[in-house]
Amino acid sequence: MSTDPNFGAHFNYPFQTSIPVRTLFFFILLLPCAAQTYVCWRTWQLLPFPLWGKLAMMSMMIIAFGFFFLALMPVSDKLPLTLGSAVYNIGNSWAVIMLYLFMMWVAFDFLRLCRIVPSRWFHDNGVTALLVCIVFCVLFGCAYAHYNHKQRVSLTLKVGKSLNPMRIVLTSDWHLGYHNRRAELARWIDLINAENPDVILIAGDIIDHHYRPLIEERMAEEFRRLKAPVYACLGNHEYFAGRRTAELFYRESGINLLRDSVVEFRGLSIIGRDDRMNTHRRTLADLMTSVRPESFIILLDHQPYNLEEAEVAGVDFEFAGHTHHGQIWPGNWITEAIYECAFGFYQRGDTRYYVSSGLGIWGARFRIGTQSEYVVAELCQ
Repeated sequence: MSTDPNFGAHFNYPFQTSIPVRTLFFFILLLPCAAQTYVCWRTWQLLPFPLWGKLAMMSMMIIAFGFFFLALMPVSDKLPLTLGSAVYNIGNSWAVIMLYLFMMWVAFDFLRLCRIVPSRWFHDNGVTALLVCIVFCVLFGCAYAHYNHKQRVSLTLKVGKSLNPMRIVLTSDWHLGYHNRRAELARWIDLINAENPDVILIAGDIIDHHYRPLIEERMAEEFRRLKAPVYACLGNHEYFAGRRTAELFYRESGINLLRDSVVEFRGLSIIGRDDRMNTHRRTLADLMTSVRPESFIILLDHQPYNLEEAEVAGVDFEFAGHTHHGQIWPGNWITEAIYECAFGFYQRGDTRYYVSSGLGIWGARFRIGTQSEYVVAELCQ
């Protein structure tokens, strides 16, 4: 997201709307402001602090909320890298915590209005405030630890074609930037190298939104430590960061970009589609004309829409990301309502699919009800 008044003109969006872009973003931004106001008001009523204590708490909540908006603006790139990282992490972490506080207060107020619980529990009540604090500390402490634990997903794909056994590491949604910095990237590179893959496939969104942390921390050097060839397609965040800049980073990193193109690799035909942010991208049927029919066909497409296209085209396996499986509950319920397959292994006819919840994450470094993962696929007869 950007504060640039011409923001909508930078991209070809894969949807049409009669609502002016600036008006649409105004209403989108209005919702968190309303939620913040409600959370502050109910928290003020709950806290048993003197006036100065309540004012101090409200000030911290408002500053954290301000950091959330500051992290979305270009001005964050003018801050020192460490400060920019702090603004990003505090602001986005508060956005998630505020969401859960909002849901908690809505539930409490419903129970109070139904006379299931007494009102005195939520007005100047130190016991309730302490219990809420403990629950939230435990919840988000575990959510942070859960994000940092990268789940290894094993997948066996029987190819049914003349092909030597092969190990592929598949990942998506690294979202490198102010929150996932070089030290974290180095840990991920070590995880992937430890699998001794024959090839590495990345289904887009390597870059989060801001390109500056990748440059200043020379993250391309870490990618060049990978011990296997890397092929990747673009995601929507590469368009947010600037497609040409993203392509430059891919080249510096030794990543082979497949942008509406096909590459042959040891009996595999790997197709990389441009992201659907480009509404003029080539059709899958058009790309299939460059594929050898006797090869095992793998499709990389960042956003898992129109899965039937791969089945009709005769693709053997499609790998996608983008959904993050909602990142935090109840976001997974929303993605499952939107996508035919929002997460995990899926099959249509003879075509198999895997939609990854992502190795990294955008926004806050929390996982609640979802996982950060990388997939290790064994191709065998």
